[in-house]
Amino acid sequence: MQTPRLPISRTPSAEGPEFSRIVLGLWRLGNWNMSAQDRLAFLQQSLELGITTTDHADIYGDYRAEALFGEALALQPSLRDSIEIVSKCGIKLVSPNRPAHQLQHYDTGRAHIIASAEKSLANLHTDYLDLLLIHRPDPLMDADEIAEAFTRLQQDGKVKHFGVSNFTPAQFELLASRFPLVTNQIELSVLHMAPLDDGTLDQCQRLAISPMIWSALAGGRLFNDNSEQGLRVRKALQTVAAELGVAISTVAIAWILQHPSRPLVLTGSGRIEAVREAAAATAVTLTREQWFSLWVASAGRNVA
Repeated sequence: MQTPRLPISRTPSAEGPEFSRIVLGLWRLGNWNMSAQDRLAFLQQSLELGITTTDHADIYGDYRAEALFGEALALQPSLRDSIEIVSKCGIKLVSPNRPAHQLQHYDTGRAHIIASAEKSLANLHTDYLDLLLIHRPDPLMDADEIAEAFTRLQQDGKVKHFGVSNFTPAQFELLASRFPLVTNQIELSVLHMAPLDDGTLDQCQRLAISPMIWSALAGGRLFNDNSEQGLRVRKALQTVAAELGVAISTVAIAWILQHPSRPLVLTGSGRIEAVREAAAATAVTLTREQWFSLWVASAGRNVA
């Protein structure tokens, strides 16, 4: 089963790139104990599943994960034409790898955005990013200054498209009023349903942009959370999984993919079997009763 692809923005003012519906999330790459050849093989296996989009950030792996990916890509540079690369910037961590940082904080100033993007390009061994996201909302965010940075990077051919991550609808609207944005990367899972009600997914539908979803399996809590909510959700997932003959992780991801905002879901595992289970979700359609059985299990109540 090949993961389908779709344009993540369908609006004339923000024509977005075409991404795979399952995105290879690589924030844990530095923890996977893989050689460069192993990392390349993992990318190739993911491509065989139709997963062409990769997700990164400057800070991942204590500022090392992008370089680990770039090292693998350098072993077969021709793969760059077959993949899309997403990265993020705007967080400054205190790290031996960034000795000038004295306090963990946000920086969405023009100079930092441009410098961070250029460093990502060097680490990833690529000439351009398909998409750059502001990683977190910054209380000192100057929308005009960010727009200037985005414009410069786009004009220089270094970044094709731009978006945000973890923004509220109001924060998204502010930045989008200055520069076209193609996505908002947010947390959503059967155990974290807030975006269904806080206006985030409503905004994505209204603007015809596809959200990108992180922590679709609640950071693994779907498999081991023994709270009342966790036990209810796991039982409901097991029931639907048995009905469909698939893994519970596949059901959890299919539940997200079924939302009409057309989400893209990030993986988080270095096991190719886990990635395969995620890719399988693109071929699964839940009935409305199955979908709502998971909603009810998470909410702990029936719909009104």
